[in-house]
Amino acid sequence: MPKLVSLYIRHTMIGFVLSAAFVSMLMFFNVANLWHLVTHVSGGWLAAALLFMFNGIVFSGVQFGIAVMSMARDEDDGSRGRRQPERVRGLAEVLVPIPVPVSDRRHPPR
Repeated sequence: MPKLVSLYIRHTMIGFVLSAAFVSMLMFFNVANLWHLVTHVSGGWLAAALLFMFNGIVFSGVQFGIAVMSMARDEDDGSRGRRQPERVRGLAEVLVPIPVPVSDRRHPPR
């Protein structure tokens, strides 16, 4: 399996584990009376499953984003973000402007 795919699967699973912990803490601490709603309403299990699923999608996306962005190398060359254009020898001889006649059909001459 390619390294990027295994990295994605690993961090997706970490995100869903975080989602399970988050939803469990929401239920345990009874935030917004959520435990009562889930246990006493006929579709409460569906609400808890959707809460877990959608938080899992968000947490796994954030987890994978953090993992990818932390892989960046530090390429500090001291320019502090100001890029200088590269000088190419002989470029002035190659790039010669050519006039192109353009007729304006929207406004005919008066």
